[in-house]
Amino acid sequence: MTKSIGSYKELLQEKERLELLLSDQKKLLRQDIDEIKQELAPVKNAISTASKFFTRDSSNILLTTASDTLIDMLIKRIVLSKAGWLTRLLVPFLVKNFSSHILADNRDKLLHKLFSWIGKKNANGKMHTSTAEKKEEVDDEDGD
Repeated sequence: MTKSIGSYKELLQEKERLELLLSDQKKLLRQDIDEIKQELAPVKNAISTASKFFTRDSSNILLTTASDTLIDMLIKRIVLSKAGWLTRLLVPFLVKNFSSHILADNRDKLLHKLFSWIGKKNANGKMHTSTAEKKEEVDDEDGD
């Protein structure tokens, strides 16, 4: 404050000036916080990725159990068969944890692909089709 306030009108003007100053300071503070968040985004992503190596996602027990078995067979017994005991202990642990997060993120795609591979076959050796697909096949044959 540079001068003394002598009247009620001057008091209201000073109050308005201070409210504008406060508003500008809040905007500046928000901008600074947003800039700091943008600068720290790579660090946040790195921490998030690193945490996936040390925590396990247990949302789908079937997929994680299957991947754990596969990782034990491939990584532990084949790839790291001649590695030291610490490596054979740590690497599969980290890979299992990370793969559980990858499987959880892509669960729907993986299950759809798995069930399309496992589909039932009819007596002719062809894949079993649903009634809607059969109706479309019949409609296609009638249209020719």
